[in-house]
Amino acid sequence: MIRQTTVLRICISCRKTYDRKHLIKITKDHKKGIMFQQGMGRSAYICNSKKCYSDSKIKKKLQKALKTSLEPEFFDILKKEITSYSDYSNQGI
Repeated sequence: MIRQTTVLRICISCRKTYDRKHLIKITKDHKKGIMFQQGMGRSAYICNSKKCYSDSKIKKKLQKALKTSLEPEFFDILKKEITSYSDYSNQGI
């Protein structure tokens, strides 16, 4: 019988290790651009705590992890994505 191990990833803000299911994946695809929770390519993970996504250095950390420059509108979309992700996790989805 094959055992599946949990996939652990590190939040780029707080540097704590979590199960991949509890983090938000931000991916930079060379054709499609930046995507949330999908895609293959250069990725960064962030936990859904307010402390992490409202960190003053998060912009620089994301740009370094994804190796790209990010527009200011991206962070508004990121906050909306995190709040919607929090709503799903509270419902048990």
